[in-house]
Amino acid sequence: MHGLVNKAVECFVRDTHGAAIWRDIASKVEPGLERFEPMLLYADDMTDRCLSHLAAHLDMPVEAILEDLGTYLVFSRTTEALRRLLRFGGVTYSDFLMSLDDLPDRVRLAVPDLVLPEISVEQESEQIYKIRVGTGMVSFGYVLVGVLRALADDYGTLVMLEHEGTDDAGVNRISIEVHEIDFSSGRPFDLTDRRATG
Repeated sequence: MHGLVNKAVECFVRDTHGAAIWRDIASKVEPGLERFEPMLLYADDMTDRCLSHLAAHLDMPVEAILEDLGTYLVFSRTTEALRRLLRFGGVTYSDFLMSLDDLPDRVRLAVPDLVLPEISVEQESEQIYKIRVGTGMVSFGYVLVGVLRALADDYGTLVMLEHEGTDDAGVNRISIEVHEIDFSSGRPFDLTDRRATG
């Protein structure tokens, strides 16, 4: 697993549940582990063990934690760069949804060795979208649900989202019903990163 994925889990635990809980979980995953390095590669089971220990500690399903992680990735100041990458997908939430097919390629441009599962989007009507998340990172579908829910708030769009399960081939299915594009003002967003320009 790419270190950025593990680092995201680490930051999520630290920021939302505290450094002491992270230290406890890290010690159970691997004695002496203090933090993950973003650009290293780790065995997949280390990520799974982090999530399993966190789920046991919080008495929550791993799937719910993954959705919370997706929400964190959009709203946390720690991961503002990811929010910007996602918002470049479109001016409206519907535009963003239709750009999701390109997300793995956009991520690969930023981090060449971070490979996300293939994403396909089908617009069944003006309001209904169906998303399929390919194999390779089975838990990513639940993270994406959290991301999609948070981005709807970010855009100010009222939606209903549902993870419809994973088929025998390991493909995640997500349904989205867009009720109102301009439900609220959403969060401010500027294509120009003013911090970068001083």
